[in-house]
Amino acid sequence: MLDQEVIAVLGLGAWGQALFDLMRQSGNQVVGWQRSQGDLADLPIANLRVIVAALPIKAVRSVAEQLAKLPLPAEVIVVSASKGLEPRTTQTAAQIWQSFLPPAAVTVLSGPNLSVEIAQKLPAATVVAGEPRVTAQIQAIFATPSFRVYTNPDLRGVELGGVVKNVMAIACGVNDGLGLGVNARSALITRGLVEMVRIGSHWGGQVSTFYGLSGLGDLLATCTSPLSRNYQVGWQLAQGKPIHQVLSELVGTAEGVNTSVVLAQYAQQQALDLPITQEVAAVVSGQRTPKQAIANLLERPFKPELIPVEIERND
Repeated sequence: MLDQEVIAVLGLGAWGQALFDLMRQSGNQVVGWQRSQGDLADLPIANLRVIVAALPIKAVRSVAEQLAKLPLPAEVIVVSASKGLEPRTTQTAAQIWQSFLPPAAVTVLSGPNLSVEIAQKLPAATVVAGEPRVTAQIQAIFATPSFRVYTNPDLRGVELGGVVKNVMAIACGVNDGLGLGVNARSALITRGLVEMVRIGSHWGGQVSTFYGLSGLGDLLATCTSPLSRNYQVGWQLAQGKPIHQVLSELVGTAEGVNTSVVLAQYAQQQALDLPITQEVAAVVSGQRTPKQAIANLLERPFKPELIPVEIERND
């Protein structure tokens, strides 16, 4: 990065702060902004080259609308690091950003990246997805000796992997909170991956992407670690706490709560088979207890194990 070029991180929660510190480690000029600070116009607009948005999904549209009214440099790049679905539109954060800014300038960063471990400089890897000429620039900005960055042209698939895994993390938190064991958790992760592929490919992602860092990798991290906020939600629900108490005591946002409800409603409309998602949505909505949800999954009709894979073509 040239001396006059600046990176802005929007949202300084645990994830945004971890990304802020990563880029500072690489010698970049980084400024931070959070919603409590007020006016986005106070940012060094003329010198902005990269905007890293680590915002909760509920804030993305309003912030994007504000930014779109500012005289941003034509070559500015947006890195979306949010993982959720907008309830009214079912749009992802990147789709919202693309509706206000040139689509080619929008990228997604996603992977098995627990913010606490990133802040501790423990080894990790992530994926930046989007136009290759753009992702190569972002790869160089984020890379550090402890943070390995890969690129992928499948923006849709990379982003959806990060969105759907949050739902499965709640399910695994419930499993562990009920003391159901490693066998059950492994089954939830594996069948959760099938659901991830099913909804992700339905929405335009490439199947192979979901077996990479932003799919399976992120799924493993968030479904097995108490550091995951979504896992924490599932665990606390399994202890009998009501969802309003769980969320009021949680530090940060657990996007899987909202995502499960949005996905479950969409799946019903489109006749998509997402049983784990449906049960998680029922639990967080107070329609079922965690034990009832697990029982429903175990009582489903017998069926063959079908694993979605892509057909290799030589033409």
